[in-house]
Amino acid sequence: MAVKRMDNVLIVVEDLEAVIAFFVELGLELEGSGPLDWQGAERVVGLTGVRQDVAMLRVPDGPGRVELAKFHQPKATAPQPWNAPANTLGIRRMMFAVDDLEDTLSRLRAHGAELVGEVVRYEDIYLLCYVRGPENIVVGLAEELG
Repeated sequence: MAVKRMDNVLIVVEDLEAVIAFFVELGLELEGSGPLDWQGAERVVGLTGVRQDVAMLRVPDGPGRVELAKFHQPKATAPQPWNAPANTLGIRRMMFAVDDLEDTLSRLRAHGAELVGEVVRYEDIYLLCYVRGPENIVVGLAEELG
């Protein structure tokens, strides 16, 4: 038995619209958003009285998706510290391949994104960087060279 695909990564957020705008600017496509009205969700996530809004964004021409959720009930809890370094246990970032790293950075900065470190060239293969966006979500960006 093998894994067929990775469907999505879930990110719990407070400002759903700001995070949607950030990922749309990055190049993901919004498939849909709205309240999650499925009673089975409580059993899946192990919480009772769940009220949440969700948004699903997809990678163009690819199978990857990012799911965003804003919990109204019960309220989301916040891990600390918000600016955890790259060696902190847990999921630290998602990496996206982009056509033009400098253009992408410029567009994401208009949504409050900041470089975590700096843009670095990996041999003659990639330009790479980490960007911290709304709600301290870290994404990696990779531009393939040549």
